[in-house]
Amino acid sequence: MQLFRFGPLGHEQPGVRTAAGQHLDVSAFGEDYNEAFFATDGLARLAAWLAAHEATCPAVPADARLGSCVARPSKIVCIGLNYRDHGAETGLGLPTEPVFFLKATSALCGPHDDVVLPRGAEKLDWEAELAFVIGKQARYVPEADALGHVAGYTILNDYSERAFQLERGGQWTKGKSADTFAPLGPYLTPAAAVPDPENLRIWLTVNGGAKQEASTHDLVFGIAKIISYVSEFMTLLPGDVISTGSPAGTGLGLHPPQYLRAGDAVALGIEGLGEQRQRVAAFPGQ
Repeated sequence: MQLFRFGPLGHEQPGVRTAAGQHLDVSAFGEDYNEAFFATDGLARLAAWLAAHEATCPAVPADARLGSCVARPSKIVCIGLNYRDHGAETGLGLPTEPVFFLKATSALCGPHDDVVLPRGAEKLDWEAELAFVIGKQARYVPEADALGHVAGYTILNDYSERAFQLERGGQWTKGKSADTFAPLGPYLTPAAAVPDPENLRIWLTVNGGAKQEASTHDLVFGIAKIISYVSEFMTLLPGDVISTGSPAGTGLGLHPPQYLRAGDAVALGIEGLGEQRQRVAAFPGQ
């Protein structure tokens, strides 16, 4: 099964995509996909509940809006410069230790929602990324034990306003945290169903033209290292989202740089995890 959430913004309900491809409403399960769900072995409990109640679960309407695949977490942690070719294209080189920053959780949105240009934005960029969700609390976790803390895998487009990020005082979070800058989903795929997360095709297009084409095999720091390292500096809670970084092909790395404008269409996907699509929208009133 794969987990998703559907319905109006702020009123999403839990859903499950079955092995047969059906999208089922599992709101009768009685829980959202949040910290409490993951902290209490929610994936196993949901699977057991679904085995007993699948026949009575209504289908989700085909035109239903998809929300983020998990409820708003305590934090979204993003890893920077974590593909060799992306470090080269930015001119920033490869780090000797993982570089990470926090993305505001208010940026979270659905995988097909519009991405809205912030006021004054001129350098909106795309970054297709493999993300994962923490399944149990992680603090000073040995690398050998780290993968046991992963609930599942999903997709995040780490939208970035490069002028805000790089030209406004050096704080990356400034350019990463606008509303709609963290579309997550469409699905959360349980870790047990993704045997080799570091060998998945990842791609992104803008207006139908290929921009990013890579494999998670090219990560500088792997998933276990990321969890172990980040847990040295903060406690990771169930439901937290960690995004593993972007491959080359970002607008910043093109010659000349290319940035998104209102009306542009972005599509992206990761092998086995699904696809996203976003339309760039102007800030209301502009």
